[in-house]
Amino acid sequence: MNILVLNPGSTSTKIAVFQGPEALFVETIRHEAADLDRFAHVMDQEGYRREMIMAALARHELAVSDMAAVIGRGGLLRPMPGGVYAVGPEMIADLSSCRFGTHASNLGAILAHDLASRAGIPALIADPVVVDELGPLARYSGHPSIQRRSIFHALNHKAVARRVAQELGRAYEELRLIVVHLGGGVSVGAHELGRVVDVNNALDGDGPFSPERSGGLPCEALVSWCFAPGASEKEIRSRITGKGGLLAYLGTASGMEVERRIREGDTLAREVRQAMAYQVAKEIGAMGAVLHGRVDAVILTGGLMHDQELAALISGQVEFLAPVMVHPGEDEMSALAEAAKRAQAGMCETLTYPPCSVGTDCQNPV
Repeated sequence: MNILVLNPGSTSTKIAVFQGPEALFVETIRHEAADLDRFAHVMDQEGYRREMIMAALARHELAVSDMAAVIGRGGLLRPMPGGVYAVGPEMIADLSSCRFGTHASNLGAILAHDLASRAGIPALIADPVVVDELGPLARYSGHPSIQRRSIFHALNHKAVARRVAQELGRAYEELRLIVVHLGGGVSVGAHELGRVVDVNNALDGDGPFSPERSGGLPCEALVSWCFAPGASEKEIRSRITGKGGLLAYLGTASGMEVERRIREGDTLAREVRQAMAYQVAKEIGAMGAVLHGRVDAVILTGGLMHDQELAALISGQVEFLAPVMVHPGEDEMSALAEAAKRAQAGMCETLTYPPCSVGTDCQNPV
């Protein structure tokens, strides 16, 4: 069963073909700025990126007709439960119009649908960042004009949770887990019987600070930022997401650079890393309360978990809750391939988009 996996990013397109658990090839095509500047809008890049994909397949003597399915990275869509979704007209319309936001990942489903339709095979997406399985109490912010949103590293959360479930000899849907993704952003989710019932909004800056995000800031000071002389919305947003966290404190968002400084005796770098671990551990504790203290495992994943000392700092504060399992890195391509294989093998239902409201006669309510 060959699965073609597509993951468009802002300046690259990742392509892979998986046969069973093994990748026949994984390739990252870097796009020069001059090539992308020809297009007025990111969605106009569809034809250009399709040609790159076809050329990559040809280099490896493969064709779309050799595939059982094509799965793309899910883009910015309306909130939906986690799972594998068939790409259909309504999904294409929402992504093409950028109704819920503009990002290169919107092209993932569009490219998958275009290629799959030529070969008469399924086009799929799985667990996009907009996965929303929050419980009703988790949506409260403290003011009725603001509702908490679910935007997080859903693909890696769900994939790693399923792998840990296999290690434990149980089904993901039977477990209560706290999954922590530590990358450019940090998301901490309470997984209860297969649903992420609470999670910090890792995109907009909730939760712990991270390499590039300031995390949950004191409200009074944040208001002062906004009304300071010369303050602009763009600058304030960049302080929260993009120029916060490690970058603001240490001038670098690189975990490897922070590790190097600590080895060389930089006491500020050591304390900032300890503070980040401290905030992550606090958020894990909060999710332990969400799960009423019934936690089968705490899972630490993402690129920062290659830093064993950082993993140990977090583990040391939370291991009283449950066993801590560390799965470094984030392999989006294999996670997507695994999702497609589950769907093709009938191990999970292929859901339809858009999801419906709770209480309606719908196969995938949200």
